[in-house]
Amino acid sequence: MALHLNKRILSSSTRSILAFAKILRPQSIGAKNLLRHGACNQYRCFSITPRKLQNQVTINFVERDGETVSVKAKLGETLLDVAKDNDISLEGACEGTLACSTCHLIFKPEIYETLPEPTDEELDMLDLAFGLTDTSRLGCQITITPEMDNMTVEVPKESYDIRQ
Repeated sequence: MALHLNKRILSSSTRSILAFAKILRPQSIGAKNLLRHGACNQYRCFSITPRKLQNQVTINFVERDGETVSVKAKLGETLLDVAKDNDISLEGACEGTLACSTCHLIFKPEIYETLPEPTDEELDMLDLAFGLTDTSRLGCQITITPEMDNMTVEVPKESYDIRQ
């Protein structure tokens, strides 16, 4: 079945890809052979690293029982979202609306110093947290940045996740 497209509405990059596909089809050059046949020298090549991996960092959670769980986190997410998405035992009863302290996390002092200053509202909620330390923060208020790659955070032993 032939597919006819109006070339005026296609972008130049789309036209290049279609032309490239016409070249590959008769010669039966598969993706594995693409570099060997030099086709990438004549046409635009694309990165083989998925974009979603480029925007992720590794976060290490130390669970209540002492087990360390390493997870991937997207830039811009909160630590609470990352914990929930990866079944870390962090409750977050208010769903990140800063109305509870159930997403309380403990940071190492050197990491705590790099975090943005807590707001007065966050400090008020932290006063209600079990096992509060000088380096405690609420996970719903910490947004993932590239500098946090391989960061370790601890879920307080006194916390209890009602979901489990």
